[in-house]
Amino acid sequence: MNREVMKREVVEVVNGLYFGEAPRWHEGRLWFSDFYEHAVLSVAENGDLRTELSIDDQPSGLGWMPDGSLLVVSMTKRQVLRRDASGSVSVWADLSDIATYHCNDMVVDDVGRAYVGNFGLNLDEEVKNRPIEEVLANPTLAKLACISPQGKVRVAASDLCFPNGAVITPDGKTLIVAETLGFRLAAFSINADGSLSDRRVWAPTDGRMPDGICLDADGAVWFANPMSTECVRIAEGGKVLEVIDTGQLCFACMLGGSDGKTLFMLTGDSAEAHIASSARTGRVLSTRVDVPGAGRP
Repeated sequence: MNREVMKREVVEVVNGLYFGEAPRWHEGRLWFSDFYEHAVLSVAENGDLRTELSIDDQPSGLGWMPDGSLLVVSMTKRQVLRRDASGSVSVWADLSDIATYHCNDMVVDDVGRAYVGNFGLNLDEEVKNRPIEEVLANPTLAKLACISPQGKVRVAASDLCFPNGAVITPDGKTLIVAETLGFRLAAFSINADGSLSDRRVWAPTDGRMPDGICLDADGAVWFANPMSTECVRIAEGGKVLEVIDTGQLCFACMLGGSDGKTLFMLTGDSAEAHIASSARTGRVLSTRVDVPGAGRP
């Protein structure tokens, strides 16, 4: 059977969310942000849902420092928060000098270094004022931020088309970033000091928008397509290996479960703020896949 159209059973893990994003498998549960709940939530595979942290902003990217501290992107304030072992929450980094609009996804490496993307533009407003084709043809480019393990901020890369989901390969040497409005996955070599070099196209996504991403042990990337009802597995170079029908628009994905072979997919009816914030249509779905997750999501 053609792997691209292989049918897998997709089940609902939980529903009633506003807009789920930035999923991470951590300590036996799927952690994720719900923008309009203003909370970081976690869910077990059996659907047991709990609130892990509430903030006074829209949360997005999640990650953990080596000491177990939780990092959370505070989107509209363009900050990263840190919750330490005592439960105390403080501002870990201010990205307002780098981010030109809302901050979004984040990946944290083994030493506690964080890479954070941002929209670069108010996409909802841009689409209201000019045709989507024009917005996509001439997007406002954005910078990728790097936060050191000591909380110092610098620019890691410039001129990205809406840097979004990100992963670090198991050897710690490559960062893969979804350029949502560029319809591609970009890759960078990670130097010893955390700086990035050797920018290249890891894979074009040929008309599909990559949003959240995760990496598997075969080196393929799963990406959510927020313009369609699908989660896509792609190889370096751009060959599509498999497509999962999610039934709703798909915004993020993560491999987890006890063996790493459960693919979680976060879906909803719309990404438009005024719609997503007013109706709880968001869901977490899951399906079983053949290859477990790998790397730093």
